Amino acid sequence: MELVILLAILAALLVFGIFRFMKQRKILKTLSEEEFRQGYRKAQLIDIREQKEFAGGHILGARNIPLSQLRNRLGEIRKDQPIYMYCQNGTRTPRAAILLNKKGYNDLYQLQGGFKKWNGKIRKSKSPQY
Repeated sequence: MELVILLAILAALLVFGIFRFMKQRKILKTLSEEEFRQGYRKAQLIDIREQKEFAGGHILGARNIPLSQLRNRLGEIRKDQPIYMYCQNGTRTPRAAILLNKKGYNDLYQLQGGFKKWNGKIRKSKSPQY
């Protein structure tokens, strides 16, 4: 009996994970560095890493809106322009995309591999801004 319950829970988690993955793929387009570079200047470029990570280096022109603050800072993001996002390695961006999509944002893109795969121009802050 306990094994059946455990298997049911695992199956439910698997179904939920597959559903979430499919939803992410539908609402968030992953771009190569070249594709990202071609479009981000005509979009809102948002670094969703924490402030300390952003201060250590970020893509030139990016605004820092950490994932942990995103829900409270939605007013800073326009719905009528594409949103190009990145995190350190691409794992946090899908969570940001799901939140944004629920709030009515639709034109969402992420940098494949995140900031650590970026080879373009970067800027470092002299001191972290808190």
